[in-house]
Amino acid sequence: MQKINCLIVDDEPIAREIVKTYCGHLPVLQVVASCGNALEAKTILQQYKIDILFLDINMPLLDGIAFLKTLRNQPEVIFTTAYKEYAIDAFDLAACDYLLKPFSLERFIIAVDKALEKIQKPTHLMYEVAETKTDDYTFIKAEGKIYKVPFNDLIYAEAQGNYTKVVTNQYIILPTITFSGFEELLPKSQFIRVHRSFIINKVKITHIEGNRVFMDTTEIPIGNNYRDTFLRELGF
Repeated sequence: MQKINCLIVDDEPIAREIVKTYCGHLPVLQVVASCGNALEAKTILQQYKIDILFLDINMPLLDGIAFLKTLRNQPEVIFTTAYKEYAIDAFDLAACDYLLKPFSLERFIIAVDKALEKIQKPTHLMYEVAETKTDDYTFIKAEGKIYKVPFNDLIYAEAQGNYTKVVTNQYIILPTITFSGFEELLPKSQFIRVHRSFIINKVKITHIEGNRVFMDTTEIPIGNNYRDTFLRELGF
């Protein structure tokens, strides 16, 4: 069995021990090191190939979000924090998952499985994903025109029969493309389906209330079959 190298970064010794203990329950994981701050972690990352980084956010010297921005080739990152308000920033940085302390072993395993799924993809698929991540936009043809749509401008998409309603900061377009086909054009780290007929940009979320997610004045329903997965993606 090929071991997956892990690095734990947290300024709280007890928190580091909990993650280390959880890792011990999964034979595939190998904890290479455990650090109390980001600068120590940077040294470890320069010395070893790390596959999964368990990273706290609120730390001295350099917080987890700022530290992650300094990494050129980041491993799969699982944030471990007591602060839920950083979730959107974390996913904007393509974090694999966001664990809100105190988290259970079951929730920990779900996060690790997500990371392993990405790590263990065939090489050609990994290459395709890497190529996709270099683009921050897509092109969409609608009504005889071709639109360049930056992902950060896209608010949500809605299924409408043979069309997909695409709502951005600047305009609304109706390309002749299936909803599932349009979903394939979007980076999964930034977009998520919250309803049978709706995909949203996680960056645009302002708050969630009941079975509704709000992006400024826009209100989108959360389907019962999607709610648990959606909240889990946000770390709840």
